[in-house]
Amino acid sequence: MKLIKILPAVALVVASHSAHAAYQLNVSIALSPQDPIAQAMESAKEAIAERSEGELTIQIFPNSQLGSDEDVIEQIRSGANIAILVDAGRLSEYQPELGILSAPYLVEDYHDYDQITSSQLYLDWVEGMAETSGLRLLNYNWFQGSRQMLTQKEVKTPDDLSGVRIRTINSPVWVKTVEAMGATPTPLPWSEVYSALQLGSIDGAEAQLTAAEGQNLHEVITHVALTNHIHLMTGIATSEQWYQALPDELRTILDEELLKAGGEASEATAAAQASVRMRMVQEGVTFSQVDMDVFRDRMDSVYEELGYNQYRDQLLSQE
Repeated sequence: MKLIKILPAVALVVASHSAHAAYQLNVSIALSPQDPIAQAMESAKEAIAERSEGELTIQIFPNSQLGSDEDVIEQIRSGANIAILVDAGRLSEYQPELGILSAPYLVEDYHDYDQITSSQLYLDWVEGMAETSGLRLLNYNWFQGSRQMLTQKEVKTPDDLSGVRIRTINSPVWVKTVEAMGATPTPLPWSEVYSALQLGSIDGAEAQLTAAEGQNLHEVITHVALTNHIHLMTGIATSEQWYQALPDELRTILDEELLKAGGEASEATAAAQASVRMRMVQEGVTFSQVDMDVFRDRMDSVYEELGYNQYRDQLLSQE
């Protein structure tokens, strides 16, 4: 089984050496090719190839084609020429403090992350992770949307989530967030959510609308509670070994174009949320407003249990 999981990375590394380009980066994302983020990455791919005159090329693998996030991250840590679009909750296994970036109700608007990711505290965490785990976080400015509760029944309060099995991401901050909201967290790969809902092995999921539409979840859920519990910002992580092997000029091109694409993707995602909601309503999905303060008041336990209280004020107070 282990051999099967490792083979895709090995094949990619071999392919990169035989390709015309001197350097190739294979980017794994869980989203569909139609997602605004995937489309922005395609634009970055073209810009990077043009600016580098073909010396650096990007290959994009949507829908988790390279495997689960956990498997891909391990391949990256081993030095494979792979990058992954990932949330900080998953990265907290390697740099615990980064998990706060995926904490519930941390910011009022996704633009607030600009202040956080320009802080010295954040930059120190990035360097620390690169040194100790071999993971280089290139940027953290890819807004995937605000997370909502997608269920088979109407949800207005935390009591409505009692006993409801909600798919979430398999990392402590996400699991504890769903627990605090009143539900039973059920970690699953994103690619398995549709079938799990269809078969009834889960009762719902928490996700952003653009990603939910990309997986056609409107076919297997009936209600969306607008909890906005996490404004999902993500970043691109790659191998520190591979990154440091790049010539300086190629590293600059990669950094600049991916940062630019992240900003463009974020704006497109924010603009798309309203139209996705409209289409889901037309498909029969009911949207419910909730009192977010009721859910927000339950999140102190998440920050306390994970030791994030000390970082929250520091991050949001820095200019």
